[in-house]
Amino acid sequence: MAEFKYPEALDEVIEYLKRLPGIGRRTAERLALAMLKWEGEKLAAFGEALRKLPKTATFCPECGGLAENGEPCSICRSAGRDTKLLCVVEDFSQVTAIENSGFFDGVYHVLGGKLSPLDNRSAADLNLTVLLRRLEQLEIREIILALSPDVEGQATAMYIANLLKDKAVKITRLAQGLPAGADISFADAATIGVALAGRRNI
Repeated sequence: MAEFKYPEALDEVIEYLKRLPGIGRRTAERLALAMLKWEGEKLAAFGEALRKLPKTATFCPECGGLAENGEPCSICRSAGRDTKLLCVVEDFSQVTAIENSGFFDGVYHVLGGKLSPLDNRSAADLNLTVLLRRLEQLEIREIILALSPDVEGQATAMYIANLLKDKAVKITRLAQGLPAGADISFADAATIGVALAGRRNI
């Protein structure tokens, strides 16, 4: 009996969907088969949205967070933010998590990752040059290192604290309300609020 195979075009979509976080082969198949039932216009619109994504969803030139068309993000543009309070995070997804907590009114700086020798990620791969420039421009009074409490996150926090040790700025970390080894992108608003309120000096 011949082995059943999906049409090549459908299998290609499944392979792309499998690359998304948390999506396995079975889930990718279900998603692709569901999209196959969409009307042609809906599929075309979805394809156009994906095509435009890398051009219109860009990174903020100031903080490194998500923005549109190369312009500063809404947080950096906001006149109501405390620009002397800077929260350093690993990834732009963590900005969303902290914003949803409603406990932070400062500005952000996205590192674009964390130190990870096993993944060949060093300090040169992090957005540190811009961080030092912003430290001078914004006259920051406190930097909150909101990095995940795993080994790499702790190593990154200590590296940054050492890098800034001669600067006239208060450096704090989130309180240990976050589970060890957890990614703060997935912490609930209450946990993030407690961690921000109880932050401590480094």
